[in-house]
Amino acid sequence: MKKIQPYGKTLKDQYRASARDRLIRFLMADGTVKGAILHGTRMVNEMRANHELGILETLVLGRVYLGAGLMSAGLKGGDRLSIKIDCSGPVKGLAVEANAFGEVRGYLKHVPIPVDKPMTDFDLSPFFGAGMLSVTRHLENAKHPFTGQVILKYGNVAKDLAYYYLTSEQIPTAFHLSIKFDRKGYVSGAGGLLLQALPGVDEDRVETLEAAMVDMPSPGEVFTTGRDPKNLVEETFGAFAPRFLDEKRIEFMCHCNKNRLENVLTLLPIDDLKDICDNGPFPLEMRCHYCNTVHSFGRDEIAAIYGRRYPDN
Repeated sequence: MKKIQPYGKTLKDQYRASARDRLIRFLMADGTVKGAILHGTRMVNEMRANHELGILETLVLGRVYLGAGLMSAGLKGGDRLSIKIDCSGPVKGLAVEANAFGEVRGYLKHVPIPVDKPMTDFDLSPFFGAGMLSVTRHLENAKHPFTGQVILKYGNVAKDLAYYYLTSEQIPTAFHLSIKFDRKGYVSGAGGLLLQALPGVDEDRVETLEAAMVDMPSPGEVFTTGRDPKNLVEETFGAFAPRFLDEKRIEFMCHCNKNRLENVLTLLPIDDLKDICDNGPFPLEMRCHYCNTVHSFGRDEIAAIYGRRYPDN
């Protein structure tokens, strides 16, 4: 993977941005509510640059990146999860993956998203239309992945992910996902919050927590000021005595590389590979959907692949 535009004007700025992008887990309300808060400004900016996205596309895909990052809080070892949306609206669909290391990648099926009239707000439901949302968990020690699927009930990523948890996993859940743009249209802050009620939680506490979450400032806007995510949790939910458990990095990252794509070329039928050798085009460019990185192969490289795979032809 190649990051087209690492976030930060200098190497020092890039290190600072990397340190700020974190996923922090916590418990509160006497251990009956678990949560996670995510600072993802650098992640969303680098995602936007690699996929060459406008404001609308950044909102759609960025919110799913934030949601997937929050959901990765419960992953361990080699676990990973994927979120897929297929819909009838202009978005058409998307796919995002996150793993236990806090690495997130993913793409939109249709870029740019067609727009018939100027946007008057950040309500994205018209761009989704009818569709389905699925979440697949690939657990390291499981024989098969587990997939849950729900209809797109709201056309709002935060609400639809909460609906997935309630319907498919029977876990009352709330998401708060936000991306803030500056006057020039650049992402100045991106973040999210996840709360889940555990068995035995008092219903009155749940209602109070929901009200606090509704009244809390937008994480994306708060993070434009450089505030610590922990301070936002303590300020919003201090009455419930939040206890922080751990934190890990969160990053836009894809492990695609030229060697893996070379293996794909090796498996092509002999006639197709010979046609490429003879007729090109060169350089042959293969693009990774998940990070939009282009890997190029010259004539000599294709000939070498053909020769290794079919030495007698």
